[in-house]
Amino acid sequence: MKICALEVPASFGDPGGRLADIRSALAQGEPADLILVPECALTGYVSRDLEFDLRPFAEPLEGPTLSAYRALAREHQAHFVGPLVEQDLGAFFNSFVVVDPQGELLGHYRKRHPWFPETWATKGALPYPDLRIAGLRLTLAVCFDVHFLASEARDACAAADVLLFPSSWVDDDATDLRAAIFRSLVRRFGLTVVNANWGEGEPRLPGQGRSRIVGPGGAVEAPRLVGRVSRVAADVFPKSAIVT
Repeated sequence: MKICALEVPASFGDPGGRLADIRSALAQGEPADLILVPECALTGYVSRDLEFDLRPFAEPLEGPTLSAYRALAREHQAHFVGPLVEQDLGAFFNSFVVVDPQGELLGHYRKRHPWFPETWATKGALPYPDLRIAGLRLTLAVCFDVHFLASEARDACAAADVLLFPSSWVDDDATDLRAAIFRSLVRRFGLTVVNANWGEGEPRLPGQGRSRIVGPGGAVEAPRLVGRVSRVAADVFPKSAIVT
């Protein structure tokens, strides 16, 4: 299965503009069977003034964002995995949804470990997903969740061929902390990590960019396109079929 991670540059408060950017990038690129976009890719993760509250963008699960994803999935005949600032019964979640090529909702996940500035977000209680698509088993975790996979999602990772990992990653310095984390997951579980990270935009923060797909056979990385959508894609196989 060909999986594509889109690296959408940081911006804030323009979901329609980001949807247009994603649609344009998909129209110009090679087809893929599954498309993953970064955490909070439509709304933005943080404003230029370093405000993190995303509640003004919240909507129900069955709202305009999911409708837009359904249309994209049908248009490109692909599974689409995208973020949602979700409101449900007075709580707010940093969520992700998975839509199949017919526009049907296949998966729904709420980030279990909001990062420290995400005081707006409630901790999710849904299990790490177990998705079965085109002969692959996939699970999903969002950004800060990655630090808890070994304790909370050992069985899900052991069963999975692919970890979908959308993020708005921040590093304290020039060190690429994701590299060691991904190598450890690949080595321990034999899976492939598909990371769609936010790109360099506004605000500009360390850790942006370098979306990648990392598997037992190596890694491929998205090109650096400041202020523009970048992409990385790879053919991914069940880990039982990979000879190491």
